[in-house]
Amino acid sequence: MKKQQKNVQPAEPKRPVDVLFDKYAESHQNHTNEIIHWICVPLIVFSLLGLVWAIPFPHMDFLGRYNGFLNWASFLIAFSLYYYFTLSPVLSFLMLWVVSLMSYFIVQLEYWQAAGGPAFWLVCLVIFVIAWIGQFIGHKIEKKKPSFLDDIKFLLIGPIWLLHFICKRIGLKY
Repeated sequence: MKKQQKNVQPAEPKRPVDVLFDKYAESHQNHTNEIIHWICVPLIVFSLLGLVWAIPFPHMDFLGRYNGFLNWASFLIAFSLYYYFTLSPVLSFLMLWVVSLMSYFIVQLEYWQAAGGPAFWLVCLVIFVIAWIGQFIGHKIEKKKPSFLDDIKFLLIGPIWLLHFICKRIGLKY
């Protein structure tokens, strides 16, 4: 009697982005820590973007009237989006929307500063410190050290890790 062969499809190897998400998820299992991350990760991204935005950028005559549109944050955004694109074009596109929205609010902080409000870099610094403390509280609850202490690239993975949950929820392949 012949043995029946089952049509077993070999498992597809995990994509690099999924391997990174799995590794990142190892230190984000506690529900309270996850909630803290949903709040603090976007705030940290926003505040870091704002802090880098605030670093004085040299005036370049060849930019003409577009001189104020290029700053150090432009390079950070470009590098990050390229890295995200190498992992997942869909997540990179979504991060472009997120960063654009954050940039809008950073410009609003600049307008507020110009109208007599606090220095926008100081607002970003306060947000950063509070959100960073929140992250460490979350990891204290989790009883696991943050992933970025093992590998610095996990600082970049956090935002798209959150976005991948949104993609899964709405059925969007990332």
